[in-house]
Amino acid sequence: MKVVLQRVSEAHVKVDDEIVGKVEKGLMLLIGVDETDEISDADWLVKKVLDVRVFSDEEGKMNHSVRDINGEILCISQFTLISDYKKGNRPSYIKAAKPDKAIPLFEHFKAEIKKSGLKIESGIFGADMKVSLINDGPVTLVFDSKTKQ
Repeated sequence: MKVVLQRVSEAHVKVDDEIVGKVEKGLMLLIGVDETDEISDADWLVKKVLDVRVFSDEEGKMNHSVRDINGEILCISQFTLISDYKKGNRPSYIKAAKPDKAIPLFEHFKAEIKKSGLKIESGIFGADMKVSLINDGPVTLVFDSKTKQ
C-alpha cells in the first residue's frame, strides 16, 4: 500500500458536485492498494499516519502528530498511486488491486484510523471525485508499506 499524506488546514471531496467528505485542520490521505497488499500493510501505514510528527509545537518545530492535535483525517482511494510507468508514456495500473481486494483493505485502513477517536471522512471508492485542499506548509510525505519508507 502507498499513502500520500498532506498536512491540511482544510480539505473536501465532491462526487457529482456534492461534498461527501470534509475536514478542517489535519491530514488528507491518498491511498493506493497493490494486488499483493495484506492487512499487515494497512496496519503498518495506520501506525505511521497516526504517529508521524508533522504538526508544529509551541517553538514551531514539527513535534506533534495528528493525534496530539486532535486533528481530522480525509481518506481518498487512489489506484493511480500503484502505477508502472517504466515503459512508454502511458502508465500501467495492472498491479493495482481489483475492487474485491482493494475495498476491504481500504475499509480496514479507515476502521483502524477510526479507532483512534479522531474524526475521519472519506471519498467514495471508485467514484469520479473532485478533491480540494489547502496544503499547510506545504507538508507532503509518501509512505510505502513494501519498502517501509
